[in-house]
Amino acid sequence: MPNSSQRQTMANAIRALAMDAVQAANSGHPGMPMGMADAATALFCDHLKFDAASPNWPDRDRFVLSAGHGSMLIYALLHLTGYEDMTIEQIRNFRQLGARTAGHPEFGHAKGIETTTGPLGQGIANAVGMAMAERHMAARYGDDLVNHHTYVIAGDGCLMEGVSHEAASMAGHMKLGRLIVLFDDNSISIDGSTDLSTSDDTGGRFEAYGWQVLSCDGHDMDAVSAAISAAQADDRPSLICCKTVIGLGSPNKQGTSGVHGAPLGDAEIALARETLGWPHPAFEIPADILAEWRAVGARGAAAHQSWQDRHATSQNKTAFDAAIANDFDKAVANAVLAWKNQLASAPQKLATRVASQKAIEAILPVCPTLVGGSADLTGSNNTRVADHTIFDHGNYGGTYIHYGVREHGMAAAMNGIALHGGAIPYGGTFMVFTDYCRPSIRLSALMEQRVIYVMTHDSIGLGEDGPTHQPVEHLAALRVMPNLFVFRPGDAVETAEAWQTALEAKATPSILALSRQGLAQFRHGDMAENKTAKGAYVAVDCDGARQITLLASGSEVGIAIEAQKQLADSGINAAVVSVPCLDLFAMQDATYRQQVLGKTPRIAVEAGLRQSWDWLLGETDSFIGMTGFGASAPIDDLYNHFGITADAVVAAAKRQIG
Repeated sequence: MPNSSQRQTMANAIRALAMDAVQAANSGHPGMPMGMADAATALFCDHLKFDAASPNWPDRDRFVLSAGHGSMLIYALLHLTGYEDMTIEQIRNFRQLGARTAGHPEFGHAKGIETTTGPLGQGIANAVGMAMAERHMAARYGDDLVNHHTYVIAGDGCLMEGVSHEAASMAGHMKLGRLIVLFDDNSISIDGSTDLSTSDDTGGRFEAYGWQVLSCDGHDMDAVSAAISAAQADDRPSLICCKTVIGLGSPNKQGTSGVHGAPLGDAEIALARETLGWPHPAFEIPADILAEWRAVGARGAAAHQSWQDRHATSQNKTAFDAAIANDFDKAVANAVLAWKNQLASAPQKLATRVASQKAIEAILPVCPTLVGGSADLTGSNNTRVADHTIFDHGNYGGTYIHYGVREHGMAAAMNGIALHGGAIPYGGTFMVFTDYCRPSIRLSALMEQRVIYVMTHDSIGLGEDGPTHQPVEHLAALRVMPNLFVFRPGDAVETAEAWQTALEAKATPSILALSRQGLAQFRHGDMAENKTAKGAYVAVDCDGARQITLLASGSEVGIAIEAQKQLADSGINAAVVSVPCLDLFAMQDATYRQQVLGKTPRIAVEAGLRQSWDWLLGETDSFIGMTGFGASAPIDDLYNHFGITADAVVAAAKRQIG
């Protein structure tokens, strides 16, 4: 480890803060920060382009700590380099309520944290999306405005997770040469040696993905820095295998799982201080060492100023600034209204997946940052339109991404695209496969990112593909997730409004649950109001006093309307309430909800499970829907078999009102 004494002391400052903070919290992971302190020092001192005084500079390098359990590494770096909100008090309060220094890095808690990295593998997959966004924006707005790298520190656990495999394969295929991953190759997991669970040739695997693979001593800063330089010079993404010792500096625990996820203990910390030549009290950084680190944090100010100068005179300034602001609400609202007015004059019976495609056709020309894609189901999801060009290594300016059969990788990459800024991502697959990407959907919600998930084939209505492809529990499972809008539009008008609402929800991701089968348009007349934005509304009122209220979403609104007609023939007045988004309806005031729901008995109709409707139904109210898994058969046979019919609604209504 031929490091200069100065550099070594700078790295040891990271180690000291990590072991002190974990000890004070009596929980955490000191091993990874201590093991990767040298590599991180080389990266930050020699390569990372950032300005601690301007954390959101658009052309900064992105640094992602994918091994998020080692959070004290990034907290130490942010404090040492001078991020104003990462004070020593925040370090002292590691893992305490209200501190910016949460147990795992949380996007939005502190400046300089680019993404939330608790679940392993998510960080590297997010970084792939960031690298895609960087290349996309460079292609559209020029290298003078966009020219940066995305760096990742990942561990054995990250590279075991399936999502990292999906994302790494995409990155290699797309030749994302601005993506550089430092692999903390310490051969230790929580349970012990990684030999217990894996015998992969990690380097060989990444070479097969199309990556450049380099190796170095992770404690030799010059070697790490040289490897990063070599990575920067290659047009492939790069994996740098940094051979490290976990918990380096802890004489009795380094190199063992004992230093992975527990405090070192006072006695071992005292020994570590001796080993490291660090005589200073807990949380104390000598002024000269802190000054060296603060100089690193300020080094990027010149590059930042140079960028500002180029930005001020760039012919792409206006378009670039609009992309960064990413606020096209007025233009989108006008485009959607124009499309709705067309539907008012010429109603259409469309599958809502097709209606979604037509909404995209209307929106894309006025929302140039909208970037679509699909997990190998483009023709089924109807996610591509004529104005799209393909994003690939030959055309990074393209606006449509073929993600392949990588649902989880797609969702995680879309989070990275959104986090990077400058693009609004949407991606499609079948609704049932939200199971494959739910962890990333959850992180979209947790990080308050505008990511739009186009999930088609939303019910047993997909038909013959059978129960493996028929979502029944998925609507309920997604609706329970905080800060997630789940839209299930019932016709082309609601579909357009769902798109508008999703694009206006800048801090909330959205699910668009869309039908395979054609649905008759029930919205007519004045289209000025976005009724879907309220979550529910009276779609078809009755003549005379309301006796019963029929609630439905998506394809079942049509069933409710047919039932209403049959009930009217029997002298029963029923109102049909369309509920395209239960989440938004719950957010309305009580007066509006009461106005819509009325005080009569209620029947809810949806080709899914009941649970998410229970807050709207009393003990004597009814639910017409699924109680178990579906079956393989034509659509009409399935709806009849499972009793999701107008006749069933009519029978339930007559029972309820006597």
